[in-house]
Formats: sequence, C-alpha cells, structure tokens
Amino acid sequence: MTAYPFTAADLDALKAWDTPTICNALEVVVPARRTHGFTVRPFQCAFPEMKPICGLARVGTIRAAFPSGRTKEADRAARIGWYEYVAAAAMPSIVVLQDLDDVPGTGAFWGEVNSAVHKGLGAEGCVTNGSFRDLDALAPGFQLLGIINPSHSWVHVVDWARPVTVHGMAVEHDQVIHADRHGAVVIPHDCVTKLPAAIDLLTRKEAVILGMARAPGFDITKLKDALAKSDEIH
Repeated sequence: MTAYPFTAADLDALKAWDTPTICNALEVVVPARRTHGFTVRPFQCAFPEMKPICGLARVGTIRAAFPSGRTKEADRAARIGWYEYVAAAAMPSIVVLQDLDDVPGTGAFWGEVNSAVHKGLGAEGCVTNGSFRDLDALAPGFQLLGIINPSHSWVHVVDWARPVTVHGMAVEHDQVIHADRHGAVVIPHDCVTKLPAAIDLLTRKEAVILGMARAPGFDITKLKDALAKSDEIH
C-alpha cells in the first residue's frame, strides 16, 4: 500500500483556495516549479461557480476519430480496466485524460453516464484536452474542464496509469491535482501540508497592499510605503 505524506483531510483543506492561489503558494514552497506543472491553455468549464477540486491523479488516454480496431469484447475489457483503475484510488481522485486524436475533442468521453459513473467511483472531476457533452445532465458536483462537443464519435480508452500531458501540464499516476475554472496544477506530495502556511504568508503580505490601494487618498507614495511594509512580513 502506498504511503502518502498527507491525508484526505489535507487535500480537502486545499479546496478552500482557488487554483491561482495554490500556484502562488507553490512559488514560495518550491520556487523551481514557477514555470511548469500547470495548464497553459484555456478550458471550457462545466460548473464555473463550483468550488475547487483536489485529489489523486487517475491518468489515461483516449481516441475517438476512428474505431479502436479491437473486438467489442476487448473494448469492453479496456473500459472496465479503466473503471477498476479509477476505483482503486486510495483517496478522492481527479481524472486527467489526454485525447490523442489529431483534433482533440472529436468525440466526447464525458457525458451523463460517465460523469455519474466516475463520481460514484470516487472521482471529483476531470481535466482533459478532450470533450464533454450533456451539459444539463452531468452529475452534480462532478467538475469538468475540457471542450464542449455534441457527439461521442468512436471514443474509446487507449491506456491508463502512464504519464499524460494536458494543455502543457505533465501528470503522472497518483500525483496530487488541484483544479477549478482557471485550470489545474500538480502539487508535489511533499508540498501538500506546507501550502496553508505559505498561503497565510502571502495573504498577509497582500493585505497590506490591498488595504492601502483601496483606501481613500491612495497614491504612488503610499504604494511605495505599502510595498516596503509587505516586504517586511515573514
């Protein structure tokens, strides 16, 4: 059994902050991650007002532009194998699904059925360069970041548990993912429990600047003073 340096409660606590805030905190905790580890292209979001999601990555690949070339039985076995993989997560999970088609999103893997199935198996949502549909029938509380498309075409599971890349974010099995309407970011395991303290520090530093900027009579002199005071906070 895999040992994690955090608990499900630690992951749940990170949902109190949006993904940009998590990215800011990672710049403090692990500065080398400043330019990578997050998505760099926009998504369409199924539930923009939904709070962030955070969980262990279940990674996989799909295609939809052509039939799989497998027998019906083999396709079914692959789908069940994928479901078993998702169900085996030790904590709540987030699916990161890479569409390998030349035109990603040609066929929607996500809709009424798969959103309900994956939610039931413990997943909180999905980050994908592929597509989703059934906007009025998606499982409530199951977040989706991807492309909207009306057809599932020949969509089929190709592989799972191997590294994927979605919109510039490279993800491996069991990494921690935080996501919301802004996009997604990978959180190194050893950083999970360090983020709340980093967020507290950044919040206190920003409060000095924001308080000054929003007060009557704000000018460049007061801005310089606020920046200096913010730099003194540790």
